[in-house]
Formats: sequence, structure tokens, C-alpha cells
Amino acid sequence: MRVAVLGLGEAGSIYASDLVDRGADVIAVDLIGPSTPEPHPRASDIAEAVTGADLVLSLVGARSAPTVLAEALPAMSPSATYADMNTASPEEKKRLAERAAGRGISFADVAILAPVPRARADTALMVSGAGAERAVEIFASYGMPATFAGDQAGAAAGMKLLRSVFMKGLAALAFESVEAADAVGERDWVIAQMASELGPNGHELIEHLLAGTTRHAVRRETEMRDVQAYLDSLGAAHPMTDATVAWLGEIARRPLAGGTA
Repeated sequence: MRVAVLGLGEAGSIYASDLVDRGADVIAVDLIGPSTPEPHPRASDIAEAVTGADLVLSLVGARSAPTVLAEALPAMSPSATYADMNTASPEEKKRLAERAAGRGISFADVAILAPVPRARADTALMVSGAGAERAVEIFASYGMPATFAGDQAGAAAGMKLLRSVFMKGLAALAFESVEAADAVGERDWVIAQMASELGPNGHELIEHLLAGTTRHAVRRETEMRDVQAYLDSLGAAHPMTDATVAWLGEIARRPLAGGTA
């Protein structure tokens, strides 16, 4: 099985490396430029990477996803499946699926349901779209946990945004609690209190929430704006999400905040 990985950021590099370890024939392309050596061949461009691939994994970020799809489709085999693993709104995933269908390519909307560095290729996935069943089958063959969420692209993306209401809101709340605790020198005590409510891995989770909020504030603010729009489309109230967006925006404007994927 030949798998093309488009994008060698944090998540893309992990998936490429782990798939090699699990026996896949992987070729990847880094859209930013040369980086550290990887245990798989590098393509010079997107067209070269996807030519002959059975499965194409797009891990380039929502902003680049449409351009990358447009470059990949003409070079793909009609029997291949294109799996968009970027976080985006359901409507955007539907638009990408329509473009793929116009080229006769099966499209899978893949939602990654936890930070990839934590469990690597064992991270839970949810998959929808015309190519979902095939994508789930391939993922399963490499021991990657994936759940079928229907044949409509956007369904998996919507489920992930619902999850984000809680997860990104929890991260924002943890960040606010710890900053307040810093003002009175009680950071460790407050972290211990929060961790005790989150089970045996509570400390690890809190530290991850704090570090991830700072590192990915720009990207997460964009994601939560998609959440706002999705909740609006459902007619659901979202005062907590509104507060999360505002808080992430403030964090994103700080000098050390980043927006990498």
C-alpha cells in the first residue's frame, strides 16, 4: 500500500514515520522546505508525491488545504482516496469533497480527535464522506483507530467542532486559572487541584493544555470561530465558546504565542 503524506509539520511527520514503522510504503512532501531527515522518500512536489498513491493524507492546515487539493487531484489515480485530515468547518469539507468528486476522486473527511503527539498513529480518528469506508479500511490495516461517521463529508468535521467546544474551552479555563494563581504564587497548588479532578493523567493533561494553548493560540482561535459558525447553523447558544474565542485571541497577540499546526 502506497501512502502519500502531504505536509511534514508536527502531525504529518508523526504519521509518516509511524506508517513506515507499520509497513506502509510512504512518500511525503514538505510544503515549507527541507527539514530533518525522515525515514521515507521525499517528493519534490505534490504531484510527484500523489502519483501512484493508494491513499493521500493531507496534513497542511485548513488555510492551505484547498490549494493542495487542487494540485493533487490531477495527478491522482482514479482508484485512490484523498483523506483531508485538517481541522475545518463542515461546509469547507463539503466544498473540498465536491472538488474531488468533480475529478472522480473519493474524498474522506478525517477528524483527528486528540493531539497527535500524545498517542501518535494510535490517535482516534472519525471519518466521513464518499471515501470514508475505504479510508477506515486502510487505517485499520495499519492499526489506526478510525470510526466511520457516514458518507457525507462534513459530518466528521462537525463532530470534531462539537468536541472542541469542551476541549478548547477547558484549555482556556485552565490557562485563566493558572494565570490568576500566578498572581498570588499558587500555580502548583491550582494545577494540583485541577489535575485531581481529571484522573490519573491529570497533571499531564493540564500541562498539555497550558503548553498547547500558548503554542497554537492563533490556529485554535480560527478553529473556534468555525465552532461559532457551526453552532449558529444549529441554532445552539454559545456564550462559553464566545469567551474562549476572545481569550484565545488575547493569548494569540502575545509575543510568544504561535500559530503552527
